[in-house]
Amino acid sequence: MSNPSEELLDVVDEQDRVVGTALRGEVYRQGLTHRCVFVLVRDPHGRIFVHRRTDTKLFAPGAYDMFVGGVVGSGETYADAAVREAQEELGVTGIAPRPLFKFLYRDDAAGLSWWCDTYEAEWDGPVSPQVSEVAWHDWITHAELAERLARDAFVPDGVEAYRRYLELRAG
Repeated sequence: MSNPSEELLDVVDEQDRVVGTALRGEVYRQGLTHRCVFVLVRDPHGRIFVHRRTDTKLFAPGAYDMFVGGVVGSGETYADAAVREAQEELGVTGIAPRPLFKFLYRDDAAGLSWWCDTYEAEWDGPVSPQVSEVAWHDWITHAELAERLARDAFVPDGVEAYRRYLELRAG
C-alpha cells in the first residue's frame, strides 16, 4: 500500500479484543488502541540489528530502533505480521520469529497505546533493508546498544520492549 495512513487496522480494547477497525491515520489521530509486532533480530554472533527510521515515518520519525516490525493489519495475526514485517524491513525471505511476550504500551503524553507482541529471530545472511523504512542500519553488540541508548534518540515503545527483553533474559 503506497499510503501507510490508509492501511486498515483492528482497533482493540484493554484485553486486546477487537472492537472495530479504522484507517491507520485515524487510529493515530484519535489515539485508538491497536496492535503492533516487534522482532529483535540477532546474527549468529549475537549482534543485534539496529536501524534508524526514515524521517517520513508516522511515529517517531528519524529515531533509532533495535526492533524491526510495525502495525498488524486488520484480520492479520501477530505471528503473520512478525514474519511479514521482518522480511519487509530486512529485505529477506525465510525468517522465523519466535514469540517472547506481549504487553500494552501506553504513551499517555501523546495519548497513544498499542499492544506489542514481541519476538526474536536469528538471521545469518545479507540484509537489504527497505529504503522507505530504514535510513541507516548495522549489527551491534548489547554493549554497543547500551552506549547508543544513553546517547541517541530511540523509539520509546522499542526502549520499553528492550527493557522487558533484558529482564526476561536475566530472569
